[in-house]
Amino acid sequence: MSYIVTLVANRQAGPLTAADTARAMAYCQSGELTWLAPARAAEFPAAAPPDRGAIIAVLSNKQTDIFITKARGRRKALLVADMDSTMVTAETLDEIAAFAGIKEQIAAITARAMNGELDFAAALKERVAMLKGLPLTALEETWKAIEFCPGARELVATMNAQGATTALVSGGFTFFTSRVAAALGFSTHRSNTLLDDGTLLTGEVAEPILGKEAKLEALNELAATRGVKLTATLAVGDGANDLPMLKAAGLGIAYHAKPVVAEQVGNRVQHTDLTSLLFAQGYPESVFRT
Repeated sequence: MSYIVTLVANRQAGPLTAADTARAMAYCQSGELTWLAPARAAEFPAAAPPDRGAIIAVLSNKQTDIFITKARGRRKALLVADMDSTMVTAETLDEIAAFAGIKEQIAAITARAMNGELDFAAALKERVAMLKGLPLTALEETWKAIEFCPGARELVATMNAQGATTALVSGGFTFFTSRVAAALGFSTHRSNTLLDDGTLLTGEVAEPILGKEAKLEALNELAATRGVKLTATLAVGDGANDLPMLKAAGLGIAYHAKPVVAEQVGNRVQHTDLTSLLFAQGYPESVFRT
């Protein structure tokens, strides 16, 4: 068997049952089942990549994420993760804008940029320019309200414990990536730098802009530094600027993604949380760290 099918159910929507797994295995003509977490996650081999829609159709819990991976090399040596709406629940730039009274205006631009409708660098510069004169205290207040996405701590801690390199690579800002990386335990972080005069934002962002090309470059660089091929990498993100790295990684997973991303990335977290990235690599819940 060349592939592994992993089922991860949203526990709030109901359990993943033995009957569910039996129907899914029958559809995939598989006979070996491994439970990764009772009533929550299970996996089985398949000779060829099955149709996700067909599997969902036979499950009682329709809020189940399905991951299809190659059987060899499932556990990755490098994790590259986006930050906004992936590791943290908010778009940090939108939250900063709230202190300038223009959150809705900036959020509308963010949404279009994340869905690939606008050039990322141009949209970033436009939004940052609108923040000119905002006190730096707004960044501190924004940070105080930041919340991590469910499963973020377990994902990073477990991959660190398993010897992986973990990197936070964001189109956001170093003010936040440095803090998120420290709080979650990422090995390293990369992002953009907001410029200020010591008291106020200048409305500028340092060049070069870390956009989609830079995220892909980071994936390649970090893999080379670690001494592994791209097949040994895992990338996760939600926006159009994440697409190149998601497609290039050995395992690219879209997390509650924008439509343009969901259309192009088969392995998606739609109903569950970031611990699904561990299940997709074959890690049982018993080895999760926090």
